[in-house]
Amino acid sequence: MLEELKKKVYEANMELPRRRLVTYTWGNVSAIDRESGLFVIKPSGVDYETMSPEDMVVMDLEGNRVEGRYKPSSDTPTHLELYKRYADIGGVVHTHSPEATAWAQAGRSIPLYGTTHADYFFGEIPCARSLTPEEIGGEYEKNTGLVIIETFDGRKIDPMYTPGVLCTNHGVFTWGKDAAEAVHNAVVLEEVARMATKTELINPQVKPAPDYLRDKHFFRKHGENAYYGQN
Repeated sequence: MLEELKKKVYEANMELPRRRLVTYTWGNVSAIDRESGLFVIKPSGVDYETMSPEDMVVMDLEGNRVEGRYKPSSDTPTHLELYKRYADIGGVVHTHSPEATAWAQAGRSIPLYGTTHADYFFGEIPCARSLTPEEIGGEYEKNTGLVIIETFDGRKIDPMYTPGVLCTNHGVFTWGKDAAEAVHNAVVLEEVARMATKTELINPQVKPAPDYLRDKHFFRKHGENAYYGQN
């Protein structure tokens, strides 16, 4: 079932250690087949060195395991909530990549300081609020997804224009039209976080880049009038 999607999700997961975004098993990637309403995700706690495409787990949008010999990632309910809320999301990544996670642990959004950031994220990368004791003690992973949704809907942020979020005291989620794009955005977010940290160290009084520069760099790569790259 969904053998081609399993292969793509496996390959996307294997990109995380290659890009030094995960240590041991600290991350996961999923992708959804919208036609069937099923998504594929990494199994929980399985080492990357031994993992294979056949180990990927197939889930439905009710949270039921449809196929797979392993339990799905413990973060599956977070992925599920994002797929249910945002129809344009086709792949989701979760990591504890160190540069971006440092911002999450500080409870800070990442300001847009330059054009590298603006090429991929339209404005600051938001940091979602802390979960309450009740949210953590209840359906923790589901509530993580709901708090991400609360952040984007409440601030009226387009999740496809800002395809990533920091979760306070936790880590990073990114997404895209498929698993490969979601991983690409995770790599970029980590680099943007690294640059932002150094920027503030060099100039603690630095201000975000002006909106007109943000708009120019974002929309030359995104939207109907984009002109970056080849046709």
